[in-house]
Amino acid sequence: MAPMSATGGSLIAFACAPGTTAVDVSSNGRNGLFTYHLLQHITKPGENITMLMIDVTQAVATETNSKQIPYTTSSLRRRDVYLVAPTTQNPHPNLLVPKVAQFSFNSKMNNSYQLNHSTISTATISKTSISTQSSIKPQQIQIKKNKFQQFAITVAGGNGEGQELNQLHRPWGMFIDNDKSIYIADPFNHRIIKWKLNSNTGQVVAGGNGQGNQNNQLNEPRGVIFDKKNNSFIISDKGNKRVIRYFDQNQTNQQIIISNIDCWGLAIDKNGFIYVSDLENHEVRRWKQGDKQGELVAGGNGHGNHLNQLYCPIYIFIDEDCSLYISDTRNHRVMKWEKDAKEGIIAAGGNGKGNSLNQLSSPQGVIVDYLGQIYAADFMNHRIMRWCEGDKEGEIVVGGNGHGIQSNQLSFPVALSFDNEENLYVADYGNHRVQKYEKL
Repeated sequence: MAPMSATGGSLIAFACAPGTTAVDVSSNGRNGLFTYHLLQHITKPGENITMLMIDVTQAVATETNSKQIPYTTSSLRRRDVYLVAPTTQNPHPNLLVPKVAQFSFNSKMNNSYQLNHSTISTATISKTSISTQSSIKPQQIQIKKNKFQQFAITVAGGNGEGQELNQLHRPWGMFIDNDKSIYIADPFNHRIIKWKLNSNTGQVVAGGNGQGNQNNQLNEPRGVIFDKKNNSFIISDKGNKRVIRYFDQNQTNQQIIISNIDCWGLAIDKNGFIYVSDLENHEVRRWKQGDKQGELVAGGNGHGNHLNQLYCPIYIFIDEDCSLYISDTRNHRVMKWEKDAKEGIIAAGGNGKGNSLNQLSSPQGVIVDYLGQIYAADFMNHRIMRWCEGDKEGEIVVGGNGHGIQSNQLSFPVALSFDNEENLYVADYGNHRVQKYEKL
């Protein structure tokens, strides 16, 4: 098929988030920031529409020093769709306007105006010209959010408190592997237990030999992650104040990698560095291979509620940019610490203990989805909350129906995880089970 040119009535739209500069004043007139950069690319022959949009959004991100990082999406199924065809002559001369100055920002604002609402800049391609307009419309931009089935499936435990292979005793940490097997820190059974997909019982993969500090024993483990590079489990062996490495299927091959630490939460970044939350010192440290002390990356300034402090950090999550998300439990908030930052940003809660939508109560597990939205296990409120960065309040994702054992209820939720299909898993501490909420 031959390359396609955009037809009359086609629309390119750019969205600008609150708090960003609305106008750019240049010799070309008063234009929206998105519109200005669109004009720099719109006349390029042979540049397909998808690449044009990427170029514009990247230019906006660069000019705003990444304060505005646009998200680009396209429903085009072909790549050879152009505003200006890849020829020496323009087959649709009426699509272009010879003078860029004809584009103007349609709003009466001064240079220092900062948006309190969302702004949308659009360029409409008609049969005779291209016109642009910008308008301020509160809450017009809809952010994509995953929805979940409200009645969960029990995928591990759920047979009461106990030590049998079909039981759990107040599960704390967990992770899900690519085949949807669940690895659970079962602290009061002093073991890590694996539940395969659709299994009715678990399999002990570490510990399970009573409480102790021998090579084949654990003492109230609180967290477990998997190190793909070394094909091994990393376990927060809290009762023994150590972080250990267990090699898969070999319980006797145990390696103590961090000693004398009041450890709880664990995370591992793309470089293989290990992050551990330290309750006693109210901090998070990072360890490279062979480190003895580790490097302080968050907190470490005594317990408190200032932005450079934490108060009983428990769960942690690391994203692709090495930003760290921390459940700052006794401050009833989730903190985000960007790489090399000296202080954190309140990402959720921080308005005191409570059950309003802008509050958390002793938050536990924290994870971030691929859209950058933050999920927090709201322990004392028996619900899972979701916060978009910059929001003043969160929303209830699942739970929130009171403390209970029904499939739409939770009892002191703790660890959170996603599988590779974006289904949500919750370690339901008080009900001795793991619940799966399927993505709709």
